[in-house]
Amino acid sequence: MDRVQLARTILGAAATIALILAYNVNPDRWEDAAYGGAAQLLVAPFVLIIAAPLVIVGFISYAPPHLRPHLRSRLRTPLKAVGWYVLALIVIGGVLALTAMTVNADDGKDWWEYVLAVASLIVIVWGFPFFFMASLYSARSAFNSAQVHPMLPPVLTLTLVWVFAAFSLIGDGMPPGPPLVQLCSTLGGPLTVTAVSLWELRRMRTRFGVTLRT
Repeated sequence: MDRVQLARTILGAAATIALILAYNVNPDRWEDAAYGGAAQLLVAPFVLIIAAPLVIVGFISYAPPHLRPHLRSRLRTPLKAVGWYVLALIVIGGVLALTAMTVNADDGKDWWEYVLAVASLIVIVWGFPFFFMASLYSARSAFNSAQVHPMLPPVLTLTLVWVFAAFSLIGDGMPPGPPLVQLCSTLGGPLTVTAVSLWELRRMRTRFGVTLRT
């Protein structure tokens, strides 16, 4: 599954590059594409935090009654992952905001201003890379939701990709190009991710006997 997902990602990136080269005449096209990809990566965990509870509630409600307490008891690991992620964001944002509001380079610095300056430097050098990698891992693992049920990550991936497709269509509209190219560009990514996720669900069911109700 990892090899198939990696191949889909590479082919999707290649298709995006080809479409930009062929139909996008914006001189800032590469910069916009890079910013868009980074923005989706950073926003993905927050979309999961909002959407995942609804999916998980429906998932647990669909399970047989005798399995629901067991599934609910396994929510501790995903909730802990969400808690650490939010805590890291609060600490990083809090240190930078407090430093910006209180440290004044023009006056004589008190000892606590030096402490804040050092803390801000640590946040910039270590906190930002940590937050970026945590966002990448959280989006990929859906906050360790496989600990609740093995089928939850692909189900949450399906939800995430279609939410992003809807946001992109509402915010940016249809991409440039002929109608067929516009349709492929808009739906190609979500449909291929959906196909891979459904294939993953099928392999779980046929090879390991894992279903939504077991």
